Amino acid sequence: MKFYSGFSLQNVSHFFDSFILKSDYCVCGFSYGAIKALQVVKEQLVNGHRIDTLQLFSPAFFQTKTQKFKRVQTLAYIKNKDAYLEQFIGACFLPYKSSEVSYKETFAYELEELLEYKWLLSDLAWLRHKGVKIEVYLGGEDQIIDVNAAREFFLTTATVTYIKNANHFLQTK
Repeated sequence: MKFYSGFSLQNVSHFFDSFILKSDYCVCGFSYGAIKALQVVKEQLVNGHRIDTLQLFSPAFFQTKTQKFKRVQTLAYIKNKDAYLEQFIGACFLPYKSSEVSYKETFAYELEELLEYKWLLSDLAWLRHKGVKIEVYLGGEDQIIDVNAAREFFLTTATVTYIKNANHFLQTK
């Protein structure tokens, strides 16, 4: 199993232990890491590797947000990266108490990539055609992504697990 963490984060797979399929043929990603996981799976399949399952935990889904929203996010990050990340991580845990997380160095281009990323149904359909099972996990209390739009989008090509009282980290308390 390969796991890709969210924007600015590292070593957060333990938050998803109860969901993760422990298999050499499973690729998982959380938030921004879901984008990376999808890209890796596509590349692996093109190169003839076996992937059975793609698990996307609170995938970064911002394609319903306005360009103004995206510009404000990027400008706030550039202006004061530490303050932005503190506020961002705090929002990831809402409405519950924040947990300690490990950070890695981040760059504005990564934030721009996740904000501008457009999920394509054709990519997901191609994965399904190749035999990859796609699982998406969403929290009903997620303060980061547009949960309802993500749910509607992914329902056509994936098994979607909607956890009513969960936050972005899929915690319920």
